[in-house]
Parts: sequence; structure tokens; C-alpha cells
Amino acid sequence: MIIDSHCHLTDERLYTIVDDIVKGLNANGIESVITVGYDLPSSTLGVDVARRYKEVYATVGMHPHDSRLMTAEMYDIFRHLSADEKVVGIGEIGLDYHYDLSPRDVQQKVFEEQIELADSLRLPVALHVREAYEDTRKILENNKSKLSHGVLLHCYSGSAEMVKVFSKYDAFFAFGGPITFKNAVHNIEALRAVPLDRLLFETDSPYMTPVPFRGKTNEPKHTALVVKKASEVLGVNENELIEKTNKNTKTLFYKMK
Repeated sequence: MIIDSHCHLTDERLYTIVDDIVKGLNANGIESVITVGYDLPSSTLGVDVARRYKEVYATVGMHPHDSRLMTAEMYDIFRHLSADEKVVGIGEIGLDYHYDLSPRDVQQKVFEEQIELADSLRLPVALHVREAYEDTRKILENNKSKLSHGVLLHCYSGSAEMVKVFSKYDAFFAFGGPITFKNAVHNIEALRAVPLDRLLFETDSPYMTPVPFRGKTNEPKHTALVVKKASEVLGVNENELIEKTNKNTKTLFYKMK
């Protein structure tokens, strides 16, 4: 069964039916999921959901969109939440220069501070990067001594060439629905560049719904469609691909059982 390494069960579209989603995971070929925090409320609720269901794990952190809202008190709360056995990482954190909803210098500062938080907690970081790969590289380079517990580039949208760059930091790369889209040439090239021992799958649900359900609300069960497409692209048997990527997910998020 497959692991969805990045979803948002706390989003209203999924949280209202979370019990049905989780109860149906195994029947839909999903072993477990990681519900990812993007601010304090979603992180707190995510931990609560993870405590309720054995199939659910959580990460906590502040998305770059809301970096401007980060306070010292929030760092203390994230640290407290991370002590829970079901919290497996810090994220999603990083840089987003597409919308610039927080000033770039603030995004960079909060990104670095959350890397420091993760390092102090001995937890991996799950990164959100959009139109900011070079600045992300610079921050990782400046903080490479604090990355020994793991780095994931979630919903990777960078180039095949940048895969080699981020591999210097022993990064993992997660792919989701976009590899199934009609004009996914860029994503497919990047997928082919990632070594199998660095590959993860995700849905980013309720976003990024894969074909043929694009336009509808995404759910963790659709990770299977991502795996199917990746199997076709890479020429690797689906079961073998699931076995390898599940191992990768549990290697990175080592608190998962």
C-alpha cells in the first residue's frame, strides 16, 4: 500500500469528511498519510487529527505565505507540538515568490529560523518552493550543517538540472498530480532525474488533483494515480515503486511506524 507524503486533511474541504477519508484509506490502497501544517491553526488541528487516527501523521510549521505573521510565541508552540510522537517533521516551510504574500526578506528569515528549529528537534524539513529555487539553494547552503535530519522538496516543480544541485544536500523529492497533466514535460524530465532512493509520492490534496479527476477536490486515495503515471514514465513496476518510495518516506520521516 502507498504512503501519501503530503496532504492537508485540515483543509475545510477534507476536514468535514476526514473520518470517511481515513476509514477508506486502506480499501483504496493507502497505508498512511502525512497531513501538513501551513500555519499555527492547521498545525495544531493536524496534530489532533494524527492523534485520532493511527494511519495519520503530521508536520507543523509556517508556510512562506504567512511568514509575516510568525512570532516568538509560535516557535514555542511549534516546539511543544513537535514533541508528540505523531509529529514527523517541520513543514511546510520555504519560499514562495509567485504571490509574495509576505515580503521576501521576511520569508527568508522565517525559513532559516524554522530550519534551526527542525535541527534542534532532530526533525526533517518539508519545503515549499515556488519560483525561488536559487534563493532556496543559497539558504540551504548557508545552513547545510543544520540539515542532517533530512530535506524534502514537496511537489517538486524545479528543473532536472536543479535536482542535481539539491542532491548535494541529500534531498528527497516528492511528486504529485502535476506529472499526470497534459503539458507535464518539465515535471516528467525532473521526475526522470531523481534517483529512485530519493523519490516520494504525494497528493497535496485537496489541491493538484491528478488526471482524470482534475478540477475536482483531490484526496489521498488519488496517490495511486500518481504512482501509476510514474511507473509508466520510469518503466518500473508499480509494486516495486511503492516498496521503494515507502521505504524512502519512512527513512526521511523516521518517526513513522
